[in-house]
Amino acid sequence: MSRDVLLVNTNQLRPAVGPIALDYIADSLRERRLEARLVDLCFEEDPEQALGSALKEAEYLLVGLTLRNTDDCYLAGGEDHLPGFIRLAEVARELSDAPLVIGGSGYSVFPEPILRACGADYGIAGDGEAALVRLADALAGEGRAGEIPGLLWRENGEIRGNPPSLAPVSELPTRERALVCNKRYFDEGGQAGVETKRGCDRGCIYCADPLGKGRRVRARTPEQAADEFEALLAQGIDHFHLCDSEFNVPVDHALAVCDEMARRGLGNMARWYTYATPAGFTPELARAMRSAGCVGVNFGADSGDDRMLTALGRDFETEGLSRTAEACREAGLVFMYDLLLGGPGETQESIVHTIELMKRISPDRVGVSLGVRVYEGTRLADIVRSQGPLENNPNLRGTTEGNQALLAPVFYLSSALGDGAAEYVAELVGGDQRFFFPTAEAGTEAYNYSDNERLVVAIQEGYRGAYWDILRRLAEGQ
Repeated sequence: MSRDVLLVNTNQLRPAVGPIALDYIADSLRERRLEARLVDLCFEEDPEQALGSALKEAEYLLVGLTLRNTDDCYLAGGEDHLPGFIRLAEVARELSDAPLVIGGSGYSVFPEPILRACGADYGIAGDGEAALVRLADALAGEGRAGEIPGLLWRENGEIRGNPPSLAPVSELPTRERALVCNKRYFDEGGQAGVETKRGCDRGCIYCADPLGKGRRVRARTPEQAADEFEALLAQGIDHFHLCDSEFNVPVDHALAVCDEMARRGLGNMARWYTYATPAGFTPELARAMRSAGCVGVNFGADSGDDRMLTALGRDFETEGLSRTAEACREAGLVFMYDLLLGGPGETQESIVHTIELMKRISPDRVGVSLGVRVYEGTRLADIVRSQGPLENNPNLRGTTEGNQALLAPVFYLSSALGDGAAEYVAELVGGDQRFFFPTAEAGTEAYNYSDNERLVVAIQEGYRGAYWDILRRLAEGQ
């Protein structure tokens, strides 16, 4: 029986984003003497043909397809990635007898509905490294598939499943980052991803991260995190973006990672960006991050109105935003705030407070998203369901008919804002170039990285780093 496992990256968006989970899974497979092969559809002109060719080349123990995002999570964009993914799954079913397994961060948010839609044999929700290895062993006759954490499977016409694992990620194998062509992703995507921890224990009412990655933070050791940076530096990559939900949760782990990187001198070689929460972001941490090579921070601010921050389940107040600005400026970090406008209870008055605060604090950039994606399993979904049938809810935009699982894109946009919400926000922004807005009509940069040609060209010309910072530098002529 073949010991080869075919892993398929189905994400084809530009700029190119490296599928780091496939690198991590390959390390786990290698430790069990299973051979991981990759077909990367990101760089293929004809993805179906490329997948078909790979399936015909050899026999496989299993074929694994990864789904990074179900959609662009953006009301102004409204792009649904599922139809294309389902088509690729159909190709795999048509051309190979190997068991078809699906997983990934996007899949893990809607595991049962997507498995049902794709017709795959198995799905893995949550962590994939150990689960896929155990499934491969079971398919080779060495173990029982029904005992694998996070696994979904078909049985007597029904879909059954086990709860995902929350095993320590520090016990996973060394991350060699050797399966994916990370240098090509760096050349065409401008950065490489690194994970120092997995999961999020925050209480935001809308966020899907805890659904797919767990509600408990599980950290790599500082030494393991620094090792991964060094593995990618050795491949000629020097700009990174952390994939942690919030780098500074917990703060002591973030400080320890920074200390280890500074001790190794990585702050002189690596330039990295990260997400962080304003809660617990201190001047001490900002200085430590800068010494470790951090150059930019994206804060999930959501709102500049304290009532709305409470409604969204955030654990900080607007005063904390001012403190983060001071800490970043003092440490020499560029920073942006991401706003999430239109949630439950949003009014024109709360949006005025938010835009005025942003202008007063004056971050390097402000990202404006209007409309909040609703995911099953979140408190926002509970709120929506408490308001009656989806199709009759005046606060919802997107697909409301026949979408009880919320699988197709649907967004919460407070009806108190009226029909001209985007125009109202654009008027408040007033063409201020520090703001990324949902559409270019506001006279500012359009805030959608998906298939952003301006970013693609800039990276081809040598720009590197977080996409928001590349756009900032382009606007400022740097």
